[in-house]
Amino acid sequence: MAGLQREYLLHLADNALVLGQRNAEWCGHGPIIEEDLALGNMSLDLIGQARLLYSHVAEASASGATEDTLAYLRDAPQFRNYTLVELPHRVMALPTSSGDRDFGLTIVRNFLYSALMVLVWEALRGSQDAQLAAIAAKSIKEANYHLRHSRDWLVRLGDGTDESKRRAQAALDYLLPYTQEFWSDSAMETSAARCGVGVDMASLRGRWDALLDAALEEATLRRPAAGGYLSTGKHGVHSEHLGFVLAEMQSLARQHPGAEW
Repeated sequence: MAGLQREYLLHLADNALVLGQRNAEWCGHGPIIEEDLALGNMSLDLIGQARLLYSHVAEASASGATEDTLAYLRDAPQFRNYTLVELPHRVMALPTSSGDRDFGLTIVRNFLYSALMVLVWEALRGSQDAQLAAIAAKSIKEANYHLRHSRDWLVRLGDGTDESKRRAQAALDYLLPYTQEFWSDSAMETSAARCGVGVDMASLRGRWDALLDAALEEATLRRPAAGGYLSTGKHGVHSEHLGFVLAEMQSLARQHPGAEW
């Protein structure tokens, strides 16, 4: 497997793993029991997608990598996930009612990401990489559920109480600039698209914008202007938050390398 193609698959896997880990932080802390279960199930879906992708990379690798070493024994600069998915569950300017978790931010992030991944997985069903195409065919079903769930909650929060609307709008204002990374150029994505393995991200932007605008209109939320800092997580340059996520997620595997259970 060519190096850039490997990085592209790791990019897809790392996004799913890190967001799955973030959503898992709600386990036992959901605002209602149904949402505790829903976010847990969505986390399992994402981690399952990551496992399939890591296994695909490992099978094609001559380095002896496994799905576990790819998930647990790489350092932050080796991860290729969007910065969006590694951010904590809070808008720093707002106090939260649940410790360090803001449900509104979680919902907005899940919506922005799942709206993208529905389009990505749909396109990847036609990938020249047969195994990636099969992973996409499975994953799109889960992504559609994640999109429906987060969109329903986005509308409920935006068109709800004054407080829920304020928090949803604040989360949108905070997170939307990070979505510019979806459309920024990277060698791995360009190479994967050129050889028929990946998808041309620019071709998805209009449909993603339409999904976003329709949801915000129904939720009576305002779309903030584009601009601001362009995050670079998929290039391996992350926020300070990823290190804390990985430290918690990887601690057991690093303390007991090679352990089986």
